[in-house]
Amino acid sequence: MEQWNIWLDRNLWLNVAIVVVATALIYSVLRALVGAVHRRLMAWSKDQDGSWPHFVAVVIGRTSRLLLLAFSLLLALRLPELPGSWQSALSHTWFVALALQVALWVDSGVRLWSRSLVMGKSGGGHYNPVMTTIISIMILIVVWSVMLLSILANLGVDITALVASLGVGGIAVALAVQTVLSDVFASLSIGVDKPFEIGDFVVFGEVAGTIEHIGLKTTRIRSLSGEQVVCANADLLRQIVHNYKRMNTRRIVFKFGINYDTPSDKVRQVAERVGDIIRATPKTVFDRAHFLGFDESQLTFEVVYIVQSSDYNQYMDIQQEINLQLLDALRELDVRFALPRRDLRLVGERMPTIKVAGLPSQTEPENNEQDQRLPKFS
Repeated sequence: MEQWNIWLDRNLWLNVAIVVVATALIYSVLRALVGAVHRRLMAWSKDQDGSWPHFVAVVIGRTSRLLLLAFSLLLALRLPELPGSWQSALSHTWFVALALQVALWVDSGVRLWSRSLVMGKSGGGHYNPVMTTIISIMILIVVWSVMLLSILANLGVDITALVASLGVGGIAVALAVQTVLSDVFASLSIGVDKPFEIGDFVVFGEVAGTIEHIGLKTTRIRSLSGEQVVCANADLLRQIVHNYKRMNTRRIVFKFGINYDTPSDKVRQVAERVGDIIRATPKTVFDRAHFLGFDESQLTFEVVYIVQSSDYNQYMDIQQEINLQLLDALRELDVRFALPRRDLRLVGERMPTIKVAGLPSQTEPENNEQDQRLPKFS
């Protein structure tokens, strides 16, 4: 009978009615407030996907209706008088609901940030999607782990042993997949530091080609000969990489040699003609042309000029045109290119006698005369 008297208590039902009505009113007010802020920020950030109002609007739009209802119920439960045990339970519930909602907001913000990096809406250009995925996953793991551990600690669970076991397990896993993790962190380093990107032409070691894909463990390069070269990210970062895609100009140094018999006035004219040829060539900036020195079989010239383009084929066309005009200019000056030459001299030695078959030897008459002058013995 006492149990039925409790359910028939008018104060109990009055408190329940107050809680239900207050919950409905508070939920309606909170939802209207969140919706108004969301719409105002979305209208303010229209056609500005990368702006901070749009970022905040999307994060606020991720507010959970279920958690809003829980907040409303918790606020309404503060109106009637509750026993001490109920107050303690409500305090824990408050923390759980708040932690879940904050985790949802951070989750939404991290996903939106990583998407904006990949699409190039953050103002820093396009980022490697693998790198942004790794970073976002790591941040989300930390956020949800901290949220779970904080909820358990707030509920009275001893999380010391759990944290210790997770640390030991993490060390064991890291040792087991040490090679994979080194490549993963190398991929993360490539994404953050950006030494090269997809589409860049790179040269390292004996490999020269275009970056096709930067993965979680390997980078794939399309070589000049056509095959695909797969290189581990950690091994790739240990080498010196030449990135020719980011080269705006080319500094060209080439040498040529002329004959030693060239007069000094024509040597001066050769340097002047080389400068005139390069200045008249489009997309080039002349730096210098000097008679460098005396080499083994030539008078060596060194020429330096700048090509205002990173295109290798265009550079080769320019160099070919310079070479052809230089060839014509030296012919006009009657100057010859140097050829390899060797002079052999024998000092203190007699030249060997060469006998050709069919020709009389010049030493035979002398020998006959000597034979005639010799006495004869019978």
